[in-house]
Amino acid sequence: MKFLVTVGIALALLTLESVVVKQAGLVLGRIDVTVVLVAFLALRATLLEGAFSAFAVGYLLDLMSGQPTGLFTFLAVFTFLVGRLVSTFVDVRGALPFALFAVGADVGHGLLAAFFTWLTVKDGGTGPVLAGLPVQVALTGAAALLLFPLLRRFESAQERPAGLLR
Repeated sequence: MKFLVTVGIALALLTLESVVVKQAGLVLGRIDVTVVLVAFLALRATLLEGAFSAFAVGYLLDLMSGQPTGLFTFLAVFTFLVGRLVSTFVDVRGALPFALFAVGADVGHGLLAAFFTWLTVKDGGTGPVLAGLPVQVALTGAAALLLFPLLRRFESAQERPAGLLR
């Protein structure tokens, strides 16, 4: 069930992100809500559940981005796995530490996306991607601060026992 909730949240956040970016007129930057979701999964989900969910989130981003197919699917799973590794060394319990964790994940995700795009595109169109990275990272950090309570609420709602008597 957590997988379906994660996919639903990702789809809703990607739709909201595309509307907000278009209405705000952002050309070089975007709000990377998928990295926020994958970072949360790295901290809270089991390995198998998180890897499948990260794959689905990355696939949805692949479908909506127009980048080379498979790029964001691979990067989402890779970001999840690296996030799991990093989470063993850092303690992320509040909204601000989570935002910093998501910002770090977004920097790595953005740099790897620019690198792999540079490898696969003939004209080397990574200049605008790297120029917009600081704006993207700042917007992703703000989104992480706003989304943390919502993600915690979904997590706690799924941990409640099912049934009539609670």
